[in-house]
Amino acid sequence: MTNVVGVKFKESGKVYYFDPIGLGVKLGDHVIVETSRGVECGEVAMSVKSLPDDQIVKPLRPLLRSATEEDKKRLAENRRREKDAFAVCNEKIAAHGLDMKLVDVEYTFDNNKVLFYFTSDGRVDFRELVKDLASVFRTRIELRQIGVRDEAKMLGGFGICGQPFCCARFLGDFQPVSIKMAKEQGLSLNPAKISGICGRLMCCLKYEQDAYEYLLKITPKVGASVKSKDGYGTVIENNLISGTVKVRSSASPEAAPLTYRRHQLEFERDKDAPPIPIPEEKEETTPADAAPDYSSLWGSAPGREEKPVHQKHHKKNQPERKDKNRPDKNRKAESSRPEKPTGAAQKNSQERRPKPHQEKGPKSDLKTNLKEKAKYTKQLSRDKKISSAKAQGDNRTSAFKGGEKAAKKPFHHSRRRKNPDSPKDLPEEK
Repeated sequence: MTNVVGVKFKESGKVYYFDPIGLGVKLGDHVIVETSRGVECGEVAMSVKSLPDDQIVKPLRPLLRSATEEDKKRLAENRRREKDAFAVCNEKIAAHGLDMKLVDVEYTFDNNKVLFYFTSDGRVDFRELVKDLASVFRTRIELRQIGVRDEAKMLGGFGICGQPFCCARFLGDFQPVSIKMAKEQGLSLNPAKISGICGRLMCCLKYEQDAYEYLLKITPKVGASVKSKDGYGTVIENNLISGTVKVRSSASPEAAPLTYRRHQLEFERDKDAPPIPIPEEKEETTPADAAPDYSSLWGSAPGREEKPVHQKHHKKNQPERKDKNRPDKNRKAESSRPEKPTGAAQKNSQERRPKPHQEKGPKSDLKTNLKEKAKYTKQLSRDKKISSAKAQGDNRTSAFKGGEKAAKKPFHHSRRRKNPDSPKDLPEEK
């Protein structure tokens, strides 16, 4: 067992082990260490911890010292100079007409070297570019070509899941991912759905691969012959997550397939396959003080009597209604009623019963008011017509529909008296 301390040089970079040599460093402290690139300033990502020797690459380099305020200021100054170097390098690339994309610039802590990271589809001859950069910065220049995955890790961003890139957040090294993983996990083989922003297969396919490999070993494959409690059959579908398997019976292949759990089937497996776990079946128990459920029983609960459905909506229980469109029906209903009371009982009933014009209620009041209003407006229009005709000097008021003669009853021959020669019998002339 060896005591080590973990140090990282970038926010989402790899953690390197160093010998603490008795320095009391804590998580998040800045320390100065010596690396293959020279002296660097890093952040403690893992406190002092004992690890077995087989997990450590020896020899371990020791920590030089803890970072001071001057070291932190120098580190901030290097970050500012990196932005200026990025702009200068882009101008030089455009001047030389090189087919390359600059991704990041990094200064070493002691300013002995400047590293330029770029991406390109092929090999690039950047020897003239290095000479121009060296004449500008007056230090060692190093250009490194990186892949699209490293580019996505340096730049950062958001994936199709809505979360920041795993590589820019917590992944130290890139794990190999293949299309076989997508097939075993039952994913769509559409490249647009299983590829990341970088254009490569998503790194998260590797996360659940071990679980899917275990489930594939304990679940029968599609097309395998299995034995169940109902006999032999062939697997036509399986679900690795839920553990259900659909089997078509060999005895009756035309029948609908049956569904089983994976532990209910017997099938041929590899010798090194793990045992199939049997899930525990939970028994549903009801508390003793719970009220009994009568919803599934026919009829009503005990202690509650209800009328049958055929008696609730019987005609005898409903009031009689008159049909305005069918007066014959109403007469029959009235004839079937009992006889009206006679004598004093009839007199009392007549006194109690209100007359039609005395009926009270919002409906009757509304009807009478509307009738009176219509009658008044009609008479008013007639009077206006008569007065306008008189003003114009026309005495033939009978020509108007609303005239005085028209208001009287028309003359009929039945109203003539027997002696028409009598002056009294003649109609008055105006």
